[in-house]
Amino acid sequence: MLRLAALSTMGITLIPAASYAQTAETPRADGDAIIVYGRALPQIGEALSGSQGVVGYRDFENRPLSRVGEMVENVPGVIATQHSGTGKANQYFLRGFNLDHGTDFAGFVDGVPVNMRTHGHGQGYLDLNFLIPELVERIDYRKGPYFADVGDFSAAGTVSFTTARTLPRPIAELTVGSYGYYRALAAGSAEMGGNDLLVAIDGTLSNGPWDLDEDLEKVNGLVKLSHGSRDEGWSLGLSFYHADWNATDQVPQRAIDSGLIDRFGVIDPTLGGRTTRIGLTFNGAAGATDWTAYVLFYDFRLTSNFTYFLEDPIDGDQFQQRDRRGVFGGRIRHRIDTELGTMPVTFTLGADARYDLIGKVGLYHSVAGTRTSTVREDRVDEYSGALFGQAELTLTPRLRMMLGLRGDLYGYDVRSDLSANDGDGSDGLLAPKAALAWRATDHLELYANYGESFHSNDVRGAAISVDPATGDPADKVGVLVRARGGEVGGRVELGNFTASLVGYWLKLGSELVFVGDGGATEPNDASRRYGAEATLFWRPLPWLAFDASGGLTHARFRGVASGENRIPNAVSEVLAAGANIDLPGGLSGSIRLRHFGAAPLIEDDSARSKPTTLVNMGAYYRFGAARIGLDILNLFGAKDADITYYYASRLTGEPTEGVEDYHIHPVEPRQVRLSLRYSF
Repeated sequence: MLRLAALSTMGITLIPAASYAQTAETPRADGDAIIVYGRALPQIGEALSGSQGVVGYRDFENRPLSRVGEMVENVPGVIATQHSGTGKANQYFLRGFNLDHGTDFAGFVDGVPVNMRTHGHGQGYLDLNFLIPELVERIDYRKGPYFADVGDFSAAGTVSFTTARTLPRPIAELTVGSYGYYRALAAGSAEMGGNDLLVAIDGTLSNGPWDLDEDLEKVNGLVKLSHGSRDEGWSLGLSFYHADWNATDQVPQRAIDSGLIDRFGVIDPTLGGRTTRIGLTFNGAAGATDWTAYVLFYDFRLTSNFTYFLEDPIDGDQFQQRDRRGVFGGRIRHRIDTELGTMPVTFTLGADARYDLIGKVGLYHSVAGTRTSTVREDRVDEYSGALFGQAELTLTPRLRMMLGLRGDLYGYDVRSDLSANDGDGSDGLLAPKAALAWRATDHLELYANYGESFHSNDVRGAAISVDPATGDPADKVGVLVRARGGEVGGRVELGNFTASLVGYWLKLGSELVFVGDGGATEPNDASRRYGAEATLFWRPLPWLAFDASGGLTHARFRGVASGENRIPNAVSEVLAAGANIDLPGGLSGSIRLRHFGAAPLIEDDSARSKPTTLVNMGAYYRFGAARIGLDILNLFGAKDADITYYYASRLTGEPTEGVEDYHIHPVEPRQVRLSLRYSF
């Protein structure tokens, strides 16, 4: 049925969209519109830290993407990889964190939090596959715990995607690529009774380079009705996302070396996943007040096997994770511009609330994709509320100060299939924030920041008394884990050149670490990080732009012996760079390099991953209302790993205690994608 829906989408792209009215020209339009790069927008006098910024549509319009989650790589210093099927949330790396699928990196789309707490696969699960990249209008990012309007999962950073309310022209696009890749998109907007209606549908089919076809079938849809402007108006959006796929998990290096499988082979061919997400979002703004309300239905199933026959030599170690929930929430924010004496002050006050009604979150044994027994199954109510406020004071014409405070309160009620693990409780946390911004010259601003934030733990761990797998007593974990961080930096803006440099430190009360042989995140020891980041954007010619970013991080566990304090998968160096051209004759394109360095895989640093470097390029030509495109992913055919783990697993015939080994998920080989877009 899903395949038919995806193929139907491809049919839609061939139907002229004459019924859509063309709206006024904007910087998003093809043709002769002015090119506006978000990275070139002035931040001096606006930003409160050297590591926050804006990315506009034209910054990434011509950026080749192998998967949707790579949209976060528009944030300097962020890397998105994958260790399983395309339908699963990406792995994220930032500031020396292996963020697994989200943990300490908060994501928002149109003001709605995307991270899932007490999730069936991993805490903070951040799945961005429901995004349609062509509809993303703006990306705002902020690093560190320095901002009062965000709380859970925001210690390392926050990214906010804003989707379009209208499109300059309706578009239809068809993409065909290597390894059975097909994608079709149809989108457009029209005026209806003084309101604007945007409709988009996006379908993807892909097998990938794997020996076992991934058989990805994915459909995204968005319908948005809006009135007025973002500053004085409202919008109501309905989004839909569904995906099915065969999983291509990491495989042991010894199986490749022995010839049992090749780099794109599979040990267990019965793995896979399915996700459905339906969301209703309302955004409004009137005067100095804005608000967001949302309702979300979410259903997730994932079948995995990381250790093969280590725990169960007969039936194998395959397991299935489930998550089915409704999410309800909202936020309101109010701005007050006033003066203290003669000093201008802007107060921002706000509140947010969220309620996760989790009907089923479970872990099960399975064989060949069929559930055989239950390890643990729970129903969970998790709810939270927060109040926040900050004051931005203009101390002098060149010196600004921000003081902020956020208070969060969490509550939960866990009802487990094992009554000993039932429980309820609550936790709260106050988090102060502070910033100084000094405009040293008209073109240089310096910043200093301090802040506290947190990530929540899976509340099943707060209620647990008995390990459901062994029956042994189990230790409880706290619900909220505090993070403290600081940063100093500067920003230069000289015409078409901007650059920033920051140094930072960050301490966490407990690290969330992905455990390869368990397939989940687990709380670990406290940690500390310090490092530096640099970014630049340069537009030497009207048709040419360069950007680059790099970061170095030193990450260690705290309170642990020096030989056992490395944080697994804490990447110490990242680098990204690219060039964009947009010539008057209709030719445009980009080339991008993305590199992340080696990392320890276990605490004693005796096993390390290898660096990964990829180059992607895209070339596009507009003629009339049409545009043809050519994307080449992994241009130089690198044979690196997307991600590497080190743990024990057991193949058939191996010792019962298993074999400690590297487990890799390779980067996909060079592939070509051709696209044809038509604007009506």
